Amino acid sequence: MSKPLKQIHLAAHFPGVNNTTVWSDPEAGSHIEFSSFAHFARTAERARFDFLFLAEGLRLREQGGQIYDLDVVGRPDTFTVLSALAAVTEHLGLTGTINSTFNEPYEVARQFAALDHLSGGRAAWNVVTSWDAFTGENFRRGGFLPQEERYSRAKEFLATANELFDSWRGDEILADQESGAFLGDAKAGAFTHRGRHFDIEGRFDVPRSPQGRPVIFQAGDSEEGREFAAQAADAIFSRYAARAEGQAFYQDVKGRLARHGRTPDQLLILPAATFVLGDTDADAQEAARVVRRQQVSGATAIKHLEFVWNRDLSAYDPDGPLPDIDPDPGEHTVSRGRAQVRMYRDPLATAREWRELAAARGWSIRDLVIETGNRQSFVGSPGTVARTIDDFVQSDAADGFILVPHITPGGLDAFADKVVPLLQERGVYRTEYEGTTLRDHLGLAHPDADARDRLAAS
Repeated sequence: MSKPLKQIHLAAHFPGVNNTTVWSDPEAGSHIEFSSFAHFARTAERARFDFLFLAEGLRLREQGGQIYDLDVVGRPDTFTVLSALAAVTEHLGLTGTINSTFNEPYEVARQFAALDHLSGGRAAWNVVTSWDAFTGENFRRGGFLPQEERYSRAKEFLATANELFDSWRGDEILADQESGAFLGDAKAGAFTHRGRHFDIEGRFDVPRSPQGRPVIFQAGDSEEGREFAAQAADAIFSRYAARAEGQAFYQDVKGRLARHGRTPDQLLILPAATFVLGDTDADAQEAARVVRRQQVSGATAIKHLEFVWNRDLSAYDPDGPLPDIDPDPGEHTVSRGRAQVRMYRDPLATAREWRELAAARGWSIRDLVIETGNRQSFVGSPGTVARTIDDFVQSDAADGFILVPHITPGGLDAFADKVVPLLQERGVYRTEYEGTTLRDHLGLAHPDADARDRLAAS
C-alpha cells in the first residue's frame, strides 16, 4: 500500500532582517510603508499560504561603529504591523518574532491574546532569545543574562505566558443584558506564578482568544533549541533547506517528541527557503547568478570578510585576492549584532581554509563570499521548483517551507501565480482554506480543554 501524499505547508517571510534582500533593485519597495506589508500579505493569502512571518531586530547592526547600511535598516514594531494586517486579510496567519530575553510574560501574552482576538484566531509567536550584550544595551537590564541561561528564561517565559492564556477557560463572559451579569466566574483571569525568573500574581485582562494560545514557533538550532522545540513548540523555523541535511534534522527533532508525550504530527518542520524562477531551468540559473551578485556587492563582500578578519579591510579590492594579513582573534569585534560573528569560532582556521579555496579556484574576495555563502534553495522553471518542493516534503526533509523572496513587496507574486497552481494540480496543496484559524491551516489541535478546566478548578 502506497504512502498517502503529505499536504505541503507554505508561508511567506517578509524579508529585510537578513542577507537575502536586494533593497537596491529598481523593483524593490519600502520596508516601512504599510502598502508594502499589505501587498505582500495579500499575495500570500491569494496563494492560500498558511501564514506571514515577520522577523525582528532589536538593535541596528554595526560595522566598525557605524550602522551597517548594506542590508535594510529599520523595521516598524511587529505587533503594530501584524495588527494592521489583520484588518486587510481574512485567513492568513500572522506570525511575529518576539524576544523572551528583554520582554515580560504579562505584556507579551496580552499582546498576542489581543492579536488573536483582532484576527479571529490567526496569531503565532516565534519565541527567540537574545544572545548578545550589544542588543541588551538598548534595554534597562543590559546584557545581564549569561548565554547559558537564555533558554532557562525562555522556557519559563513561555510556561508563564501559557498560564496567563489559560487563566481564562473561555466560557466566563455571560454579558446577560437582562440580568446585568457580565461574568459567570469571579476568578476569571486570576494567576500566580512563582519561579526563578518571574514572580508575578494578579489578573490577566484579556479573555480567552479563539485559538486559546497563539501557535508557537521556535527557531534555534542548538541542542537546547531542538529540545525546547520538541517540548513546547508547534512548529520549528529550520535553516536546513538541503535535502540530506533536512532529513537528518527532521528525524532528530521528530525523534525527540515521544519523551515529551507528543506525536510527530504535533510539530511541523518548516525550513526557510529562497527561490529564483525562470521560463526554463537555464534561464533561472542565469537569473540566480545575477541575484547572488546583487546580494553580494563589492562593498558587501568586504564587510563580510571583516566578520572573520575582525579588521578594517576597506582598502582591499573586492575583485582582488584575499588579504595576506591574518585575522585579529581579539575579543572586540568590528561587527556587532550579526549572527554570522558566532559562526566563525576559529577565524585563523577559517582564513586558512578560504585562502586555500580561493587559490585553488582562482576566486577573488567577492567570488569567495558568493560561493561560500547561502545559495538559493530552489532554482528552476515553475515545474522544476514545484517538483523539487514536493519531493522534499514527501521524503520527510520538511513539512513545508517559509519562502523568503529577495525583492519586497512583489517578490512573492511569480511564485503565487506560477508554482502554486502546479502544486495544486499535484494534489499536495490546498485550493481553498478549510478552516478559520491558523491552527486549522497547520492541522494543529486546539489546546487541551481538560487541562484548562483542571487549572480553573484548582
